[in-house]
Amino acid sequence: MNSSPARVFRIAAIGEACSWLGLLVGMFFKYVVVENEIGVKVFGPVHGAMFIAYLAALVWVARAERWSLARFAVGAVASIPPFTTLLFELWVERVRRAPVPERA
Repeated sequence: MNSSPARVFRIAAIGEACSWLGLLVGMFFKYVVVENEIGVKVFGPVHGAMFIAYLAALVWVARAERWSLARFAVGAVASIPPFTTLLFELWVERVRRAPVPERA
């Protein structure tokens, strides 16, 4: 992963997943444990910012690496369920590192 768009995309995917974790923990404390919404107040905006950063990085890396519309769409949909950005980024990295078969 030498290219700058790929590196930024990886950081954004990890950050988006971590912000999901913080938001889910905050929601657990708000609705289950102590009924205090400080965790949601803190991690809600953080997650929103990381969500936007992930989508911006997705557009950047998709253009830089000339992804298909289908791969881009899967990456965009991956931003919705918790932690799916990590799975998508791992898959993209595996595909990026896979050797390309030579044509005969």
